Amino acid sequence: MTSESVCLTLILPRQFRDELFEYLGEQTDLVRGFTAADAAGHGAGVRLQSMAERVKGHADQIIVWIVLDRSDAERLLDRVRASFTGTNLVYWILPVAGFGTID
Repeated sequence: MTSESVCLTLILPRQFRDELFEYLGEQTDLVRGFTAADAAGHGAGVRLQSMAERVKGHADQIIVWIVLDRSDAERLLDRVRASFTGTNLVYWILPVAGFGTID
């Protein structure tokens, strides 16, 4: 049976950026790399933490994309749940039809 590649997306308040990056860097058995960007969170479930966020009308967030095998994504997500409880972290997993590097 071949493994299925997926993209695990993680979104959380920007205040946890460095902590998340360090944490993912320590998960060398599952994470070989990731891509991240700043994001603006909108919606009823988004917590506006500061006065600046309330004025802007969106939450300052970080979004991370990690491509890995489905089973590794589930294992990583279990670890993230345990380590980032209470941070309002949002996630989803999507299938990846193709993935590679063009040198």
